[in-house]
Amino acid sequence: MSDSLDQIFIRAKQWLLSWLSNAPDWLIQIASSLINIAALLGVFLTLFALISVLERKILGRMQNRYGPNRVGPFGLFQPVADGIKMLIKEDIVPARADKVVHFLAPILIAATAILALGIIPYGRNMTPFAIDGGILFFFAVGSTTELAVFMAGWGSNNKFSMLGAMRAIAQMISYELPLIITTFPVVMVVGALSPDAIVAAQNGYSFGVVPHWFVTTPWGAAAFILFFVSGLVESNRTPFDVPEGESEIVAGHMTEYSGFKYATFFMAEYIGMFAISGLAVTLFLGGWHAPIHGLEFIPSYVWFFGKLSILLFIYIWVRGTLPRTRIDQIMNFAWKFMLPMAFTCIIAAAVWHYAGRGVAGWLWSLAVLTLVYVILSILLDTRKKFATRTYRFAE
Repeated sequence: MSDSLDQIFIRAKQWLLSWLSNAPDWLIQIASSLINIAALLGVFLTLFALISVLERKILGRMQNRYGPNRVGPFGLFQPVADGIKMLIKEDIVPARADKVVHFLAPILIAATAILALGIIPYGRNMTPFAIDGGILFFFAVGSTTELAVFMAGWGSNNKFSMLGAMRAIAQMISYELPLIITTFPVVMVVGALSPDAIVAAQNGYSFGVVPHWFVTTPWGAAAFILFFVSGLVESNRTPFDVPEGESEIVAGHMTEYSGFKYATFFMAEYIGMFAISGLAVTLFLGGWHAPIHGLEFIPSYVWFFGKLSILLFIYIWVRGTLPRTRIDQIMNFAWKFMLPMAFTCIIAAAVWHYAGRGVAGWLWSLAVLTLVYVILSILLDTRKKFATRTYRFAE
């Protein structure tokens, strides 16, 4: 029963393809890809609509106020109202803007975010496009986001937009390095770039209750934290949302966008957040595997989306808790702390592997990470840069 429930979507797809049993192979492959694409868009556009209202309600709860509660029961139809509003708003394009570039930027940034979702395993046998170099594909596609942001800033012919775009690109490139480098230990330990192989390598339990997820190792825990923080920056989420710091540069590279084009940028930000969180689940949190052996009867996709939901809640929690940081603090943090710690994770993973992947390897790996962390803490001690603040009043 549990297996039939686990594979229900796979069987539904096979039933749909059975209607083309006499068709040529190339047509069946195209139909299979179109079904995968339709399923991806259906699931994640629904999740985008849901998270857009849930985020506001959760933030309202954290800040002791009501969230949206007027449109539909409990305000759940708010995304429908927002979508209609964005569709009917006038699309204003600056007279001296580069209209082609201005038009293509939101399309490109949304397309790259959606493409990145295609290689993530959402359950047992539920990878939409299983390719050997899936991790490489994810980052290759994701890196075109910088181009789309630059197109938005340049095409708007606005100094605020251009300044916001350059800040966003500087920030994204700085944090893309630790984001990619923290995946190296996982790829090295597994020996493959395939997301399916990475999930398979995290199968099994110690004593039936301790999962063999990479996050349970010292190097995996450190790499996961670094990956998650880098994901916050790549998604332009608080406290790293300076590219659209409204108190400084209006709305950054989106200043000259309105209506549905602005909504497309907004959607791409959330879908990028889903993709980064999904990859974090795949790399460090065991993918679709259950946390303990006794719960494996629950369908695999339930575990994946459960873990994804927890990470998305933490994104919202951070937004409701922390203030925005300055751009110089963000850049210093990336180059002086995140990057050295990301390289340390590679060394710690190698030590863990060659020490036998047992208790000795666990301890040696922890020792390497602790040593580098302490050294960086001493070298980067910021307390000495700030003197005691003295207030002076005019007499």
